[in-house]
Amino acid sequence: MTEYDYWKIFPRMPRKVTIGDITIRDGFQHLEKFISTEAKITYLEELIFAGCRNIEVTNLGNPRSMPQFSDAEELLAHLRGDNFVGRAARKGINMDDVVLTAITIREASVDRAIELKKRGVGPDRVLMMVSTEEQHHFANSGTTLPNYWAEAERCIKKCSDAGIKMCGTVSTIWGSPIGGATDMKDAVEFTKHWLDIGASDIEHADHDGSASAADVYRYFSMILDDIPDTSLHIAHFHETKRVSSASILAALQAGICHFEATLGGLGGQPANFLGDRPIKGTGDYYYDDERFVGLVCLEDTLVQIDEMGIEHGYDVDRILWLGRQLEKTVGTRLRSEAAINGRTLKEGHMEYARPGLAKLKEKLGETADQSFPK
Repeated sequence: MTEYDYWKIFPRMPRKVTIGDITIRDGFQHLEKFISTEAKITYLEELIFAGCRNIEVTNLGNPRSMPQFSDAEELLAHLRGDNFVGRAARKGINMDDVVLTAITIREASVDRAIELKKRGVGPDRVLMMVSTEEQHHFANSGTTLPNYWAEAERCIKKCSDAGIKMCGTVSTIWGSPIGGATDMKDAVEFTKHWLDIGASDIEHADHDGSASAADVYRYFSMILDDIPDTSLHIAHFHETKRVSSASILAALQAGICHFEATLGGLGGQPANFLGDRPIKGTGDYYYDDERFVGLVCLEDTLVQIDEMGIEHGYDVDRILWLGRQLEKTVGTRLRSEAAINGRTLKEGHMEYARPGLAKLKEKLGETADQSFPK
């Protein structure tokens, strides 16, 4: 007889997950419009008030290349400030329980994070990134893989001494937008190397939407067979084919319980144009149409997981409202369908009911709950 219990079919699938938000960093880095510091602060605050406990605040790279993050220190200082910490406490939120992350692709950015930490406004966690396909890695970092690994090991030691955790990202697991097909076994070895040199956790990234659900399940099963501690692993999916919800489901089935997403599905390669001028970014875009670049939507992911009965810690309705506000901030329709259409309500939408059904059933001699002829 067919087994209907989902958790018996997929015994590794979690009952509770953590969903980190990376809107303000990964989401906004792709925009060719500067988002004001005040708006960034508003969304950071609202995300935390709505239940986010792992949030990417900013990028500490050179603001000449990515001026979207020229206000990096101001954002971190605001979240560390007594005023916000007090307001959060009055809502029952201990900011010591909220992990603030900043991206630090190169060593100079790591040094900047450490200096901020000494001043009392630094991040709890930083992130460095490798790609298994070296052309993609070079496009992101400007150096070779061996040279970068040596730099990362130095940086992890510095961060450990300063009381900062280092997340190691592994990208191009399921393919590269530059070099094409990749071998998932390479990503397993890269993951092991990150942990060997002291990374606190690993972001497993599909940075161009290459992943299929079958390969996502296969890869994360491989990872958890070799490194079964689920607290070490974060799934990060981009959306180019509108199939990443299947990747989320496959990762859940494999046993992954930590994910990342952005409001409205924003995100992608750092912009090389901002406002009214060209900027450096990370050089030429490696995609032809920006409409097909972005991450999984926080709104849709939350609705998907919530309706599966998996605990997540967010106020879903507040996140759906926030997604609608972000469309006004950005000035365009974003990717979330849940932000527009809402959740599937058990009580339905009786405001759309057609009048007269009750009278017709009475006239035909039917009971209110009758579905078949007597």
